[in-house]
Amino acid sequence: MATDNTSRMLALLGELRRDRNGMAADAMCSYGGQYGVNYGVAAHTIRDRAKAEEKDHAFAEFLYRQDVRELRIAALWIAEAERIVPADFHIWAAGIINSEIAEQAALALLSAVERIDDLLAEWSQSDNVLLGYAAMLAAARNEKRDDEMALGALYRIIDAFSDNRLAGQGAVALLAAIAERDAEAVKHFVETLPQTSTAQYVREEMEWRLVEE
Repeated sequence: MATDNTSRMLALLGELRRDRNGMAADAMCSYGGQYGVNYGVAAHTIRDRAKAEEKDHAFAEFLYRQDVRELRIAALWIAEAERIVPADFHIWAAGIINSEIAEQAALALLSAVERIDDLLAEWSQSDNVLLGYAAMLAAARNEKRDDEMALGALYRIIDAFSDNRLAGQGAVALLAAIAERDAEAVKHFVETLPQTSTAQYVREEMEWRLVEE
C-alpha cells in the first residue's frame, strides 16, 4: 500500500508541477508558515486536479503528511469528510501551518465534517489561532452546527486572541451565518463582547450586516 501511495503521489505531483508558478510561490510568504516545497500552483488548479482523483481517505492522509503545499491542498479534496471523527482531528490540525491551508481545509473538507460541533469546541480552545480560524470558517458553512454552542466557542476565541485579525475574520464569517437563522442572538452576542481590538473589528463588521437582516 505504501508503495502504491508513493507511485500515485508522484504521478499527481508530476501533473501539478506542470502548472508551477515561481512568482506566485514567492508571493505566498504573507500567508505565514512556509511549506518545505511550494510550486505556486493556483488553488483552483490543485482542486481540479484533485477532484479528478477518486476519493481515498488513506491516500489523502498520506498526501497530507507531505511537506508539499500542492499535495497538502490536494489531500483536502481527496479525503472523505464522513470518515473524520474527533479522534482524527489532530491529523488535520497538524498540517494547518498558515492561513491559506486553514482556509482550504475549511472549504474543501472540514465544512462537511459530521461532528462539526466537536471540531469547533476543541479547536476554539487551542492556543493556535489558525485552528480556531479554520474551525470558524468550517462551521459557518455547516448547517449541522449548534448555534448556541458556536457562540460560546466564538467568545472563547475572540477573548483569547484579543488583537488578531484572523480571529476577527473567522468570527465575522461564523456570526454572519448564525445571523441568517437568529439575528437577535447575534446582536446580543456582539453587545457582550469585551473592549479589545478583535472585538472592535467584529462589532464594526457585523454592524452593517445586522442592519440588513
